[in-house]
Parts: sequence; structure tokens; C-alpha cells
Amino acid sequence: MPPRSLPLSHMLLALAVVAVWGTNFVVIRAGLDHLPPLLFAVLRFTFAFLPAAFFLKRPAVPWQHLAAFGLLIGAGQFGLLYSAINGHITPGLASLVVQTQVFFTILLSVKINGEHVRPAQWIALVMAAGGIGVIAVYTDGSATPLGIIMILGAAASWSGGNVVAARSGKVNMLAYVVWASAFAIPPLILLSLALEGWPAIRAGLTEASVGTWGAVAWQSVGNTMFGYGVWSWLLARHPAATVTPFALLVPVFGIGSSVLMLGEGLPLWKIAAGGLVIGGLAVNLLAPRLVRAVRP
Repeated sequence: MPPRSLPLSHMLLALAVVAVWGTNFVVIRAGLDHLPPLLFAVLRFTFAFLPAAFFLKRPAVPWQHLAAFGLLIGAGQFGLLYSAINGHITPGLASLVVQTQVFFTILLSVKINGEHVRPAQWIALVMAAGGIGVIAVYTDGSATPLGIIMILGAAASWSGGNVVAARSGKVNMLAYVVWASAFAIPPLILLSLALEGWPAIRAGLTEASVGTWGAVAWQSVGNTMFGYGVWSWLLARHPAATVTPFALLVPVFGIGSSVLMLGEGLPLWKIAAGGLVIGGLAVNLLAPRLVRAVRP
């Protein structure tokens, strides 16, 4: 149940953000009907950077932080994510598997910052790994081994971006993401030219429909401007422990929208895998709060 300290209007805003982030995976699948995946990523980050950069002041962080974040999130996370959804994994499963970024972030923090893994985090890691194992065994065509590997790579890149953002300190996250997007564009262009080729790029841009450009707008305006803008606004007004539990609903919206809009199957094994991964996320997020609550 959402924390009672969050006003209803703010709760609805949080739900709107996670709904946008969750249904985004179905929108990605729609955009890939005409656009090659890496070109799609180029357009996403181009329109995330422009024209917003003219209205948002560059955050006072080192340029190398913005560059590292842009490379990891742009070429790493979304380059792999779009490529995986392009025939290698269903949007619903992609929305679930990519949430393992939480556990990659924990492991990176242990490696880089010398943090210790708490017992509850080990339990969460085992649960999530069990969920990924179920997906790997019972795919029924919903995912290929390559698709799972690419989504895990996207999650690892996302976690690297999380570590970079954490080292940047407290900043306006919307401005941070907008300015970092500038560094995602050049490598994605080069990768698109090298791997997809100019004929495919030209055909994608020529054949793109109104719906395709709507998918691009959903990525840049919906996910970036609305998503990060509102999420940052909520975090500035409420404790993170009050807001962040809503993020557990992202894969719920992802799987639900894929089932309803794309007809993705929902067999028992997929429900079990989702329960393990989301359960692991919940244990990692909520266990420290429960421990603090029961301590005298």
C-alpha cells in the first residue's frame, strides 16, 4: 500500500510517471516497426536534448560525469534495450529483466565504494536471479538467450549510470539527463551507421509514420521531460523512501500493457518469474524500513 504521508494528488503523479515508464516498452516495440533500433535511440536522445537544453541550465557537475552518464545510458542501456526488443525479447519481459539494474548497482557500489551487502540484499539478489533463471528456462519464444543477455547488459549499463549520477551529488535530475543526452547522440550515430547502414537509416526516416514519430515523442517528452521532471519534483518534496516504492510498479505496467496491447502471453512461469524479480526488488527496497520500524 502506498505510504499515507503522500497526498492523493502527488500519489497520482507518481502513478502517472511509473505508468509512462512501464508502458514505454510497448511504445518502443511500436516505434521499431519502421525505425532501426539504434536510429530510434539517436532520435530519442536528440529530442531529449533539443530544445530542452536552451531552457534548462547545465548542472554544476564535471563534464566527464555528463559524458559518462550519456554513454552508459544512451549507447549502453537504450542501445541494447531497443536492439533486444527488436525481435529478441517481448516488451513485457524486457520491462521485468531490466529491473535487475538495482542489483547491478548494489554490486557496483560494493566493488567501487566498498559498501557491504546486507543480508536482505543477498535474499533479494537470490530471488531476482531465480526469476531470471525461470525466464531463461521457460521462454516459449518470448525471449532468446541473446535477448536476455542484451537486456542484462542494458541493466548493467543503467547501474553504471546510477553510480555516476550518485557521484555527481544532488542535482536537478531532469537537467542532468537532458545535458547528458548530448553525449549519447554521437556514439549512437556512429553505431547506427556502422551496424545498420545508411540505406536502412534513410528507409526508416522515409517510412516513419505519424505513429512512429509519436513513439519518438513518447520517449523524449514523456519519459524524459515528464518522467524525470515529475519524479525529481516529488523527490524534492518527500523522502525518497516514500516515493521510490512506486517504482516497483514499472514492470507491472510493462507486462500488463504488453499483454493488453500486444497480446503477449502470460503463462504461469512468467507470473512466477515476475513474482521473484519484483519480490526481490521489494525486499531490497522495503526491508531496511521494516528493520528500522521494529527496532526499539
